[in-house]
Amino acid sequence: MAYSSLSDFINVLERNGELIRIKEFVNPDLEISEIADRFSKFPGGGKALLFENTGTEFPVLINSMGSEKRMCLALGISQLDEISSEIASILDLLSEPRQSFLKKMSILPSLSKYAGYMPVKVSRNIPCQEIIDYSPDLNTLPVLKTWPFDGGRFITFPLVHTIDPETGVRNVGMYRMQVFDRQTTGMHWHRHKTGASHFLKYKKAGKRMPVAVALGGDPALTYSATAPLPDQLDEYIFAGFLRKTAVRLCKAITQDIDVPADADFIIEGYVDPEEDFRVEGPFGDHTGFYSLADNYPVFHITCITRRKEAIYPATVVGIPPMEDAWIAKATERIFLWPIKKTVVPELTEMNIPEFGVAHNLTIASISKSFPGQAEKVMNALWGAGQMMFNKFMVITDNKDIISDYPEIIRRISVLDFEKRLVFSRGPLDVLDHSAQRMGFGSKLGIDLTIPLEEEDFSYPNKKISEPTSITPKKSRKKINSDSFYTEEILPGSRILIVNVDKETREELIEEISNLTIRESGTYPRIILFLDKNVDSRDPYHTCWVALNNIDPIRDITIARFFDDSVMIVDATSKGFSKDRFTRPWPNVIVMDDTTIDRVDKFWKQSLKVDFIESPSRKFKALIKNSGAEVNPDSFNTQ
Repeated sequence: MAYSSLSDFINVLERNGELIRIKEFVNPDLEISEIADRFSKFPGGGKALLFENTGTEFPVLINSMGSEKRMCLALGISQLDEISSEIASILDLLSEPRQSFLKKMSILPSLSKYAGYMPVKVSRNIPCQEIIDYSPDLNTLPVLKTWPFDGGRFITFPLVHTIDPETGVRNVGMYRMQVFDRQTTGMHWHRHKTGASHFLKYKKAGKRMPVAVALGGDPALTYSATAPLPDQLDEYIFAGFLRKTAVRLCKAITQDIDVPADADFIIEGYVDPEEDFRVEGPFGDHTGFYSLADNYPVFHITCITRRKEAIYPATVVGIPPMEDAWIAKATERIFLWPIKKTVVPELTEMNIPEFGVAHNLTIASISKSFPGQAEKVMNALWGAGQMMFNKFMVITDNKDIISDYPEIIRRISVLDFEKRLVFSRGPLDVLDHSAQRMGFGSKLGIDLTIPLEEEDFSYPNKKISEPTSITPKKSRKKINSDSFYTEEILPGSRILIVNVDKETREELIEEISNLTIRESGTYPRIILFLDKNVDSRDPYHTCWVALNNIDPIRDITIARFFDDSVMIVDATSKGFSKDRFTRPWPNVIVMDDTTIDRVDKFWKQSLKVDFIESPSRKFKALIKNSGAEVNPDSFNTQ
């Protein structure tokens, strides 16, 4: 299904009971994001929100794709697996053996319909250029500030268009843009992104880089900008496939670049590769932690064009679950079968839980037939596109359990760790704050498949990380700690969770000998250390914090205990020089009390929906100090 405008999509949301219109004034500075955060964490993703009074000429649409139903409405389907199945059928059609020339030609009629999905150029009836502003001012737009310690206001749903100067190939990516002033923003493309690759080519050629940013239009265009497509596959070909009709493109006014004709806004400009980078950030990011300030290129705006009745689209990210979790779930379902057909034929199912913030955890099931197959799949997936950023990968041969997290935890907690863990190193997401170096660190694969006879072995004197001999004895409680055994809430799971205040990693190892451990046979197989104020009895948020804070090789130790292997995991915050961690450590994202109180009052007076408590109240205890970056001295203040 193709939408002719963002307003068209809004009408469909409203007809399906998926939209709430808010007519009273709500400030784009923190208040809109606080309300959106409450709805997005409501079970099922809450509702899409249209803020009609933003103090500017333009309404703000937010959380529009923040549920499975709205994601399906955005893509015009009834369930997310439909798209993956269609892609699989195309791949089957192309790969089916055909001996004769006539039989090979016979597939052309089946493929001909896809030719109609190629983008088309138009020169008339261009909604995105109904109004042209040659003296652009970003202050006229309701650009949001989403969290208290953000470096400023950020455009969060941009479709950034760039062109490879060598090949002419277009790329459409989604990179946040901090507003610096009325006519400049940051351009936050990470070094592995295609936009950054284009930038380096323009720098080498000594040329300015034309850039155009689209906002709004058909939500299939917005989704396509987030999709993990091969570099040479045009996002608008993919969008045409999703919407079953071609994307209409037009020439930008001041830059030699094509843009979607049905968008709500087009922000045109350039990046000068010879210009010094500017400090951008901090920004409350999708990991639930701030991404800290860094230097990025500057985008200079030459023109803004728009529809007469333009609507400004936005999203807010933070502690999961939020809208981006549903976009990521769509990606998981859409690209499952293409991965199976082209990379991992033994793959039977995949789950990327939202508490793993897209790149921290993947659980996959396979059809196992030979020894070492789980390890083969781990390495294949770690080499496949954006899966290279995955940090923890669990492989099972039982697809029925990949979303049964209690069962996954039970099975991990009784593994033979010396045989079933695979440590590796490689690229990590730039936003992974636990890595020793930005964008590079360690990974852990966990093999939950049934071992074959050939896999029943052990390496003599094999060492994983730094084995430690544990002699249990009466607790002396040298450091401030509280602990509980997960069997209390999850029978069969042999995990001891310890909340601690600590200064060094060595203190944690010593603390193990201070704990009162149960007798052989019932002792914990995993000892997980968390910061003092993490709610360790909440499995969802325990997993979210732990996965964010762990660098596997550095933070996981396999020790011998009662003639068995025990996994010791340091999921506490890092940042002390004695901790051998020198990168800045980010704070958890929560809203400030003043904004929470204002929204509470507004909600009770003006919103005609049931009151939703601020999610930030639950996480206040995790804050170390005031600011986006944690001061190491504050680790012991709680």
